[in-house]
Amino acid sequence: MEAKEINGIPIRRKVELYTLYKEPQAGIIEDSPELKMMQYIADGNADAAAALFNEHKQFSTALPVVDTPYGRFEGKEKILEFAKGFVKRFNADGLSIIPMFQTRAGGRSVTEIVLNFELEGVIDQVPMFVVSDLGARGTLEEARLYCHATFVPDLTPYRAPLFHSAHLEMGDPGLLTGAMKEYYTALHHMPSVDVDRILACMHPDCIFGGYAVDNGNHPTDPETNRRIYEGMATYIPSKVGMRYETLIDDGVTGVIEWVHVISDKGREDLGRIAMSGVSSYMRGEDGRLISIRISDYAGMEKYIDWDKAGITKEEALKVNAVHEFPVGVGDKKQEEL
Repeated sequence: MEAKEINGIPIRRKVELYTLYKEPQAGIIEDSPELKMMQYIADGNADAAAALFNEHKQFSTALPVVDTPYGRFEGKEKILEFAKGFVKRFNADGLSIIPMFQTRAGGRSVTEIVLNFELEGVIDQVPMFVVSDLGARGTLEEARLYCHATFVPDLTPYRAPLFHSAHLEMGDPGLLTGAMKEYYTALHHMPSVDVDRILACMHPDCIFGGYAVDNGNHPTDPETNRRIYEGMATYIPSKVGMRYETLIDDGVTGVIEWVHVISDKGREDLGRIAMSGVSSYMRGEDGRLISIRISDYAGMEKYIDWDKAGITKEEALKVNAVHEFPVGVGDKKQEEL
């Protein structure tokens, strides 16, 4: 996509998702509920967006939810408030949407979209994951929106874990398959990251990125990817662990919603704080990864304004805190999976 304008409106801020991936994925289901919700919002039909949710979730009295980077909206009344205020929250006058990727499996659907916010005669783009828990008859029980904090006006970069983990342990690679299993085994391989093993499960042309501003520099060579993972190896997994809470894998693309688990070293050496994030991994025809797309606030702790975070720093440091990760986790045990 080399377009410099959309519907005659110039693009002021272009994002990686729009430029790295030249064409949207084929076969996107336009009436998938999470995509319909966003399209209704773009069309100014907040009532229709809220009508996709029932009064309660099907098998409990829990309220339906939309969770966004800037707040959580529980119940239909609050969801209607979210839908009415979404465009204005981005200081925009209008909105159009380009769906880029969609992954559906196991009662969930994820659509990765480019949001074209119109303001003052230009378009500012925002890439976003829209993850949904599907209800019966085309309804939604929950929707979780992810984008980088820098895209949302006046947002401090703190995203509390959206899931309350039953166990503060790293995700078990046995829940994954193929290249995703190999990638996570190698990345969270104790006592250190195996960079060579990671690169071996990635296609040489694997694209790393999609959820940042387009800076015009899009290297996809293995040596650049090697430097990325060698950097990660300085703190993963001894200081920062990854616990995945949802897996949506259609056999081609796997999407993982995850939360951090932070060791004493991670808090003391790096000031790391547990937050939520999401990642998308696409396999090529040969089974290796051809795309890795991640949306999180990792490493932005020093920019958090704790007066706006809704929690104190001291409280946040206690969330998903462990003393250390057991040496040997991810070594022989994972090799045997």
